[in-house]
This record gives sequence, C-alpha cells and structure tokens, in this order.
Amino acid sequence: MDPQPGATPYSAPAGCPMHQQQTPLYGAEFAADPHRFYDAARTHGPAAPVELAPGVDATLIVQHEAALRVLQNPALFARDSRRWAALREGAVPMDSPVLPMMVYRPNCLFTDGAEHLRLRKAVTESLARLNSSRVSRDVERIADYLIDQFIERGTADLLNEYAKLLPLLLFNQLFGCPGDIGDRLTRSMSAIFDGEDVLRANAELTECLMELVSLKRRQPGEDITSWLIQHPAGLRDEELKDQLVVLMGAGVEPERNLIASALLLMLAGEQPGAPERRGSGMLVEDALDDVLWNNPPIANYATHYPVRDIELDGVVLKAETPVLISFAAANSDPGLTDARQTLSKGAHLAWGAGPHVCPAKSPATLIALTAIEKILNTVPDLALAVPASGVAWRPGPFHRALIALPVRFTPTAARRAAAGGQPPAQTSAQLPDPYRSAPSAAPVTPRHAAEPARKQKGWWSSFLDVFRV
Repeated sequence: MDPQPGATPYSAPAGCPMHQQQTPLYGAEFAADPHRFYDAARTHGPAAPVELAPGVDATLIVQHEAALRVLQNPALFARDSRRWAALREGAVPMDSPVLPMMVYRPNCLFTDGAEHLRLRKAVTESLARLNSSRVSRDVERIADYLIDQFIERGTADLLNEYAKLLPLLLFNQLFGCPGDIGDRLTRSMSAIFDGEDVLRANAELTECLMELVSLKRRQPGEDITSWLIQHPAGLRDEELKDQLVVLMGAGVEPERNLIASALLLMLAGEQPGAPERRGSGMLVEDALDDVLWNNPPIANYATHYPVRDIELDGVVLKAETPVLISFAAANSDPGLTDARQTLSKGAHLAWGAGPHVCPAKSPATLIALTAIEKILNTVPDLALAVPASGVAWRPGPFHRALIALPVRFTPTAARRAAAGGQPPAQTSAQLPDPYRSAPSAAPVTPRHAAEPARKQKGWWSSFLDVFRV
C-alpha cells in the first residue's frame, strides 16, 4: 500500500461529481438515502471525499476489503487523533459538533500500541465481570419504568421515550451513579449526541464523571467504575473518566439506534405491502442481525490517521488526515453477495474489526434483545402510527438513527406509580414527537400534573425514587 507515482487523492474520472466536490454527510439529503451515495462512491474506487461538518473534511472507505485493510493495519493507520494535522493547525472549528466524537481522549478508542493494550485490557476485563442475569434484570426494570410513563396514553415515541432513554439509564446503573450525578450524565450525553451546545455539554460531562470517579475511590461498589479503579492497570483519574466516556459513547448511541431500527423493522412487517421476510413473526435475533447488516447503528466512524501517504487501490490517503470506515457501505458491498444472502454474522462489520473491534458485543446484543422483547411482550398490540416509509432519519455523519418512532396501542394502567409525585424533567433526552397527531382527541394530562410545582428531578433520580436501587 505504498504510494505510486502519479496517484491522485481521489481517483474519480474528470468531470465526475465525486471528483469535483466532497459529499456532506450531515444533511437531510444524505440521511434520507445514504446508500445512494455509497453506491455512487463505490463505482469510483474504495474511498470518497466527504465533509463531516462544515469545515471538517475526511475520506470515507466504502468497500469491504479496503475497510478491512485499514482496520487490521494499525502500523499504517493510527487512531490517535493528535495526529490530525488540520486540527493542530487550527483549521477545524473548535465548536464543531463532531469534535466530541473525534478529539483525542486518553482512552482505548484513541490510543495505539502498548498504551491501547493497557487501556483496552482494563475495559475488557471490567466488562467481563458483568453478570448477564443482572444486566437483563436491570434492563427489564428500566424498561418497566419507561413503559409506565406512556402506557396509559395509548401513543408513544419509542425512539425518544424508550430506546434513547433506556441505555442512558442503564449506564447510570452499570457505572453506580447516584441520582444527581446520573441526571447530569444523562443530560450531557444526550446533548453531545444531539450536537446541542457541545462545549458546555462536554464540560458538564467531564465534571460529573470526575465526581463519580472521586466518589468511587472513597466508596467502591459492584459497578464498572469501581472495577476500573481496582484494575491492575492503575488508571489515573483522567484515564478513568475517559474510559467511562468511551464506554457510554460506544454503548448509548449505537444501542438506542439498534433497538429502534429493529423495532421499526418488526412493526413495519404488520403493514400492507411489507416485504415477506419482515413481520410480526420475525424473531428478535433475526431483526437485530438484519439491522446490523443493512442499517448499522454507527454507520460511519472508526477514524484513522495514515502515518504517511498510503495508496489504496488508486486512491491516496494523505498522511495525518481523517479516514473513516463506512460500516454501512462495507456491509452493502456487492462483493459480499453470498454472505449478504445468508446474513452471515461473521461477515458484517457493524462491530468493527482488528485491534479496536467492539469489546462489548455480547452485552450490547443482550441489552437490545431484552429491551425489544420487553416492550413487545408488555404492549402486545403495538403498531406503527405512521407508514414505515414515512419515518424520518436524523441527520449526522456517524449514525443511522431515527428521529422518532411513533406507535399506537391500547391504553392500560401503569403498573407502578411514580415515586415522589412527579415525572422527570424534560431534557434533550425526551423530545416532542413530531409525528404524533390525534386531532380528535383531547390532550392527555400527565399524572400529577395538577400538583403544585416543585423542583423537577431528572430521569435517573426519578427512577431511583421508584426502585430504591
């Protein structure tokens, strides 16, 4: 993969749109039909120039074989974003919404070599201490709590009221967060994922996680934070904070997208004209595999930085420039025809590959499986409130995420009254449903809405009030 004389940075034919301009990955047009771009990009080579956000340029790998060559060659493609020349030179806006997902942190995602091995060992061995039965039980309790918030209405947005909140609350549980820290962690992570005032959100995230690390050094428990502190790697506070950031970042956004997209797939099969392979009879495991193949929750990520100019099948990947892997494009590569026909679990790249392959594949699958089975069993007549073709996808360069998943069902009584007499305060983790409409129905007044106003709690402290965890 050494440079060849005469090779040019994006070897598309002269006059080709791919040659003339970078494709923005953050607009509504790309979000509506990303595979149209992937198909066009692959016809001109293994990679294409893209813009991740205004002023943030990168190269996107869109072929499966090329993706593996990058993922499995850490000697040529580093993960340490301090190599990013444009960022060092001040050419990248410091308030760019993509920076929290790309800027260097001393964690196992952004390190290489021996340092990566040290940090990854601490993470993987701490995750290995999770008890699958406990995780399932925690997911079910959180799911019960969230379902109670909307089950009396007969309508819900399963993205913003269920799939998005469940992993956020679960990580508060797994990290051993007390109420106040968990509320701030939920709020700040939601804002970062949604690109809302990311500088402030990142500062709040840092503050609350450093408080958590300090607390767990004094009062350890049976939780991931304490296990990381106790690990022989001897992580410093800053390193501990950033391992928690990468765990939550890698667990929350992908998990919510996996849950929501699998629910969409299953519920879409109950509508007229749905493909035969989809439907209410589809196993949850099959729906999850389908999503991982066709709509991977993290579509474009795993940023690498070539250590020198590298030629990749006629395309020059310039040294110290961001090179991202399109897991979605790699999975839809026509060269994978046989594997795609059987949806072979071992061929798709949704979990990554190489030394940075996802260390939490098993718990992530268990969480999604449990969450989906719980909502389907609790609300058996769940149905989409809009045609499946009418759902909208959230713009953004990294994810494949729904904006909302509106559903309807028969209202039933909540099984557990909210403790403390009030619902959680609305944050960016609880967005209004742009699709919900019931013109003939009067607005539903939330329980306890008539009570005197008092200080609102966040989602995590409200959950703790109910379950006394």
